Amino acid sequence: MPTSLIAIVLIAAAVFAYIWYATLIRRRNKAQEALSSIDVQLRKRHDLLPNVLKLADRFMAHERDLLARVTALRNDAQKPYDPSKGEEVRRHLESEGALQSGLRQLFAVAENYPDLRSSETVLEAQRSFNEVEGHIAAARRFYNAAVTSLNTAIQIPPGSLIAAMARVEPMPFFEIEDEAARQPVDADAYLSRAPAD
Repeated sequence: MPTSLIAIVLIAAAVFAYIWYATLIRRRNKAQEALSSIDVQLRKRHDLLPNVLKLADRFMAHERDLLARVTALRNDAQKPYDPSKGEEVRRHLESEGALQSGLRQLFAVAENYPDLRSSETVLEAQRSFNEVEGHIAAARRFYNAAVTSLNTAIQIPPGSLIAAMARVEPMPFFEIEDEAARQPVDADAYLSRAPAD
């Protein structure tokens, strides 16, 4: 085999490997950027939470355990993590999912307290909270799309070899683990409620 043909094949292989490497790095950075975007929205939720808990505490004296659990979940979700390590990202996202589940439970229990439901301050806090939750959902969709792109590039050969050499790890999806959120809505339960005053 002529030396020039071997050189061309080696150069072509090196260019191909570099392009794949650059693609992996670009996709990893995009996924980390999307994760950072989620963290901004989660920070907003974390900042709203103390006010919601203080308001709820005034009205929900019998729910101290729930309030304490939500506070503990918030503290756990705020622990620092390394966004370049998939396992730490997974734990962080699981903590956020647990916090989201606790907050859903808090708002569901708050429905049993008419004074709390009718408080203008509480209603404004709940509107703000719902707005932030919408932003988190949008950021989660963007993050999951970026993670899909990255993980696919890693899993397709020779991506796994190049990813191992470049120390690029697959990243976890940000999924809702709350079984109650996956259940179908019971319209009869909503329709049978008495109208709010």
